[in-house]
This record gives sequence, C-alpha cells and structure tokens, in this order.
Amino acid sequence: MDRNELATYLDTLLEAGRFRDYCPNGLQVEGRAEVRRLVCGVTASQALLEAALAAGADALLVHHGYFWRGEDGRITGTRRARLKTLLENDINLFAYHLPLDAHAELGNNAQLARRMGWTVEGRFADQDVGFLGCKKGTAAGLADQLAQKLGRQPLLVGDAARPINRIAWCSGGAQGYFEQAIAAGADVYVSGEISEQTTHLAQESGVPYIAAGHHATERYGVQAVGAHLAERFGIESRYVEIENPV
Repeated sequence: MDRNELATYLDTLLEAGRFRDYCPNGLQVEGRAEVRRLVCGVTASQALLEAALAAGADALLVHHGYFWRGEDGRITGTRRARLKTLLENDINLFAYHLPLDAHAELGNNAQLARRMGWTVEGRFADQDVGFLGCKKGTAAGLADQLAQKLGRQPLLVGDAARPINRIAWCSGGAQGYFEQAIAAGADVYVSGEISEQTTHLAQESGVPYIAAGHHATERYGVQAVGAHLAERFGIESRYVEIENPV
C-alpha cells in the first residue's frame, strides 16, 4: 500500500484532525513509499524499533511516538539513536495518541471494554476520551478481573468492598480525569497510572480508584488497528510486546 494513502486512511479512520493533542498525530517519520509489512507496538522505543527492523517492517504503528509538547527538540542521545534507526532503514513511523484512546471501536478504551466485558453507555472528560459503562460487582472483584485479563496486579485505593453499577475508565495516564468521572456518576474509576493526590480523592469521595497500568491498558488499540488494516488492505501486521511494568 502506498505510504501516503495509508497515512490519509489512518488520519480519516481515527479522526486525527479533531483532537487537540500533546504531539503530532499521523506520519511522524517518513520512510519508504510502499508499505507491505507493519509492526505495531505501544511505544516507539529503541527495543521496538529493533524488533521492527528484525521483522523487515516497512512501517511502525504506535500509540506513543515522538515530538511531545515541551520536550527539548535537539536530536541528541536516545532521540538521535531512534531517528537514526528509522531513517537509515527507511522505516515509516505512524503514531496516534488521543485518537487511539478515543476511537469508538478500535481505540484503547473500546478494546479494553471488549476484553473486560464492559458495556459502553457514554463518554466523559475532555474531548470525550473517557468512557462510561455498566458493570455490577465490587471494586475488589473488578480489580481481580483486571489482574486476570491484563496479567498485571492493579493498585486499588479506596473502598474495595464498595458495590458498583456504573464504571468509568480511561487508559494510560488519565488520573487527572478522576474528578470528572465522579461527577459523571461513576462508582469506580479505572485508569493506568496513579498520582499522590489520587489516593486522597478516592478516600474522601468514597469512589475507589484502580490503577491497572499505563502500558497494560494501552496495548489493544494498535493491535485492533493493525488487524483492521490487514483485513482491509492485505498488509501483513504483527504486534510486538515490549514488556513494561508501569
């Protein structure tokens, strides 16, 4: 598939243009013109780049790419090494951040819900990146289910025994949306990371918070998009897991 056609298709599919994001979404590093083999991963780390190179990939599709707002823009150190790997080997880098969190079918939050059996009933938070749904049980039971599905023990703060009916979730580092989740009527909030103040809010509001892992909650969007591209265009797509305990 032509690189530019793929870029246009992905931008349209993921509605990249509607998001105010912390990084550029879409084709971040230009490589060869034809894309036949795609490697997908969470973060464009050096380890993922090496795996893509070993796999003979024409392109990488990631959730966490480069050129983040506020970063030092100088091409030195690890940044130089990563770009050198891409450019010397003519590998394209496609990265989608908030668009890949928010997509109603292929996004991280939608795919997490699919794996967990959560019914999506609405959205909340800035740019509708947070999801709301129905899930009966207790906060402790939900944490146990997340541990089984994600292969990682989550951190639960607040009332573990609280009965839940309405759940809010937003993958990755979305602990800043906790108050909005509470205002939306959530009985529990699930995200990836946790901050110092999150504990106090969970205890004082009575709404438990579950930190299930930034990486662990954001593995599934790129896999879904890669599978979609493979089915629609015949591109060979492979997901590479680079273990990350965070």
